[in-house]
Amino acid sequence: MDILIMVGQLILGLTILVGLHELGHMLTAKWFGMRVEKYAIGFPPKVFGKKIGETEYMLGLIPLGGFVKISGMVDESMDTESLKEEPKPWEFRAKPAWQRLIVMMGGIIVNVITGIVIFIALTYTYGEQYIPAKEVKYGVVANDLGREIGFQTGDKVVAVNGKELEKFEDIRSMDALLGSNSYYTVERNGQLVDLKVPVDLMDKLADNKNEVFFVEPRLPFKVGQVVKGSAAAKAGLQPEDYITMVNGQSVKFFHEFQAALKENKGKAITMTVERNEKLVKLKAEVSEEGTIGFQPVPLLQYATREYSLAEAIPMGTDQAFSVITANLKGFGKIFRGEVSASKSLSGPIGIAQIFGDTFNWYKFWSITGMLSMVLAFMNFLPIPALDGGHVVFLTYEMISGRKPSDNFLENAQKVGMVLLLGLMAFAIFNDVFKIIF
Repeated sequence: MDILIMVGQLILGLTILVGLHELGHMLTAKWFGMRVEKYAIGFPPKVFGKKIGETEYMLGLIPLGGFVKISGMVDESMDTESLKEEPKPWEFRAKPAWQRLIVMMGGIIVNVITGIVIFIALTYTYGEQYIPAKEVKYGVVANDLGREIGFQTGDKVVAVNGKELEKFEDIRSMDALLGSNSYYTVERNGQLVDLKVPVDLMDKLADNKNEVFFVEPRLPFKVGQVVKGSAAAKAGLQPEDYITMVNGQSVKFFHEFQAALKENKGKAITMTVERNEKLVKLKAEVSEEGTIGFQPVPLLQYATREYSLAEAIPMGTDQAFSVITANLKGFGKIFRGEVSASKSLSGPIGIAQIFGDTFNWYKFWSITGMLSMVLAFMNFLPIPALDGGHVVFLTYEMISGRKPSDNFLENAQKVGMVLLLGLMAFAIFNDVFKIIF
């Protein structure tokens, strides 16, 4: 069931985005009087098709993609028979270069608009919830990767790249993770220390599968929901209890409690619990996984901010374009050899995992908005068979006044298709490799 939820979200998100992308091509083509033969969501074999006017609207069985077939255009269908005849007035090749350029940009523009609208809507509807940096008064917990970078448990992060930290989440910002000379400033034992971000940090994060990030807030906690029939329930642990000691060892923070359980896997422990201003001793059996069966509640005050529509518009727009900026920086790191392509690129399996195995409207639309901007960015790459490849050839034609031959465009399309199929195969293999290893 979990897999179906992940796959279902991926298909729904891509169907929306691909449908809108191809709609951008179709509407601009029709606007300039070009004949659109097919509008398809998904690839053949055909599940459903209906012809309305000159256009057949089709739903394909393979859901990861779509296409628009415009008369007189060299496209992925490689149907070039009609190109041997003289151009007809309604054909793509018969139209001025500037009109053809707008048609090729139509899908990209629609995806950009879609991404912006989604982020504006999310900002206006949900506002923003974040952890104020001042709330992380006990500093951070550094895991193995954090310690490798130079963090120590108890460090207080005060600045990122010299800018005062206002929201704790900003330590995860793309400026921090993808910048060429990024650094964190931490307060440690009353002294300020700068920690340089390694250029290969994204690779290290990709390898760090068992940890959410390299540092997390160091937080006191209380007992939340106790799992029925669990060791915690049998021991008499109750919601709102405060666990202060395990086997006589202080556990003020949750990471300390986790460490105590890890040390006592499969053993009995004695917990000192504060309940209604009294201390109670409870005995519990720790599982082999290092748990006793309750939901911790971190003692942390989140800040919430609501935005008017006037405020949400620039903020949502900035969030949308930050996705493209992050992709540009990411590609730059790949080309400079600072990060590995195999660890940075994800195929359909990896994207489905990002959606997760539970459905949440906010998360779904956040990821869909991000994918819309990524789809626009990827389609703008100057690769034949992508919109960006067509844009390059059309720009050349407009500047030089010379149109590339149909034979050249056909061969370029073939090369582009080989590149794209190879990239897709690499991405899928890479996804499977990550799961197995």
